[in-house]
Amino acid sequence: MIVPPWALTVSYWLHMLATVAWLGGLAAVSLILIPALDKLADPQARLDILHRAQKRLDPLGWFSLLLLTGTGLVQMSASPAYDGFLSITNRWALAILLKHIVFLGMMGVSVFITWKAMPDLERAILRQSLGKAAQDIPQLMRRNVALIRLNLFLGAIVLIFTALARVSI
Repeated sequence: MIVPPWALTVSYWLHMLATVAWLGGLAAVSLILIPALDKLADPQARLDILHRAQKRLDPLGWFSLLLLTGTGLVQMSASPAYDGFLSITNRWALAILLKHIVFLGMMGVSVFITWKAMPDLERAILRQSLGKAAQDIPQLMRRNVALIRLNLFLGAIVLIFTALARVSI
């Protein structure tokens, strides 16, 4: 596919912007917010702040995923090393395949956080606020934190495969 240079430039820019937004958000929560929250004495305050941060970052994360998918497809199809869908004929193609497998893993973790882990936590918070028996909120918080950190780790792996692909062209 022939992509005009201006379109490829915009695609690279949007791809990098989406990467910074998504991984930057994960890094900020994992490396700055969560350790700072651990210093708070009030567990309810920790829960509330992390919950609010996740609710704010969630739409940005999904928008970033959409941008990464679209711009990544444009860039891949414009690469001289691209030989076709699932054609693993060179080191670049192998690195891109591995990158996409890990990226799909990140999407899976994000799906779980958005449609299972966060709703479980929200229900537990609501039940607790109504004075009803709730799931173990600290356990649900630990699960959310672990999933956020897992996604950050997977994001670092995606960047490694991206670097391997870049040097393989």
